[in-house]
Amino acid sequence: KHSAPSPHISAKVVAELAKANEIQAAVMLHPSAVTVDDIKEVKCPIAVLGAENDKTSPPELVKQFEQVLSSNTGIAHFVKIFPGVSHGWAVRYKSEDAGAVKSAEEALSDMIDWFNKNLK
Repeated sequence: KHSAPSPHISAKVVAELAKANEIQAAVMLHPSAVTVDDIKEVKCPIAVLGAENDKTSPPELVKQFEQVLSSNTGIAHFVKIFPGVSHGWAVRYKSEDAGAVKSAEEALSDMIDWFNKNLK
């Protein structure tokens, strides 16, 4: 029986695939365990969607990711920090919370747009 990667390391798996040139495009939502050094080695278009209130990947770290990606002109990238949300907002939210639903739906829309733009 195989199990999915722990949600706490799934972005790390995406980073490793992006570094190994194994995928055409990547999206990380509220990443954890990903380092600036990982981002420096990314070889495919990547989007990073972060949360304003996130101890795991705080906005300061997500902004560092953006700086690294901006300096690597050969790699298309999109970085966005969602206001007022916490780590896991895109997958763990209360459906009766209209603001939470809106943020999760916006993240899904951004992800779909990114893949539509970057997958051939």
